[in-house]
Amino acid sequence: MHINMVYMTRVAILASAATILMLLELPIIFMPPFLKLDFSDIPAIIGAFALGPLAGCLIVMLKNILHVSSTQTAGIGEMANFFVGTGFVVPAAVIYRQKKNRTGAILALAAGTVSMTLMAAAVNYWVLIPLYQSALHLPLEAIVTMGRVANPLIVDLKTFIVFAIVPFNLIKGSIISLITLLVYKKLSPILH
Repeated sequence: MHINMVYMTRVAILASAATILMLLELPIIFMPPFLKLDFSDIPAIIGAFALGPLAGCLIVMLKNILHVSSTQTAGIGEMANFFVGTGFVVPAAVIYRQKKNRTGAILALAAGTVSMTLMAAAVNYWVLIPLYQSALHLPLEAIVTMGRVANPLIVDLKTFIVFAIVPFNLIKGSIISLITLLVYKKLSPILH
């Protein structure tokens, strides 16, 4: 019972930190304005490395449940963040569990970044953008136009995925990975 309470407390603290970090969004140059970088996956990946893949998923889920109360996307953005976040933390945590050293962490974070990018591309193409179209009555042409303003190579849904979603997630994964490499070993003793 004590171990479960300690585990749940650690997950809750990391989810709270992730929720706060989710509120701090930064635009990335040459990206559509609605694609903003937040650092909320840092507590999730730290939790996943220290406590396992389930903890990472719980942190991602809790931060999105807490964030949905202030959503402007009818929960679609939070759903996207959940899918993409778990696409990052789960493979990274599984790989890191096999090799808990700096090389293992680098491989895990690289795999997590690639997995997150592929997940973002697939989920945006088949689920999220169609949801934006039906739930928010946002025409595909409006989405493509927002992308085209940032990058003239974007002319349809496929090029939107290739020239907006994919590079955005590669950038986001790289930044989150770099910060994680810089802070994890310092925070790890607290979580163990």
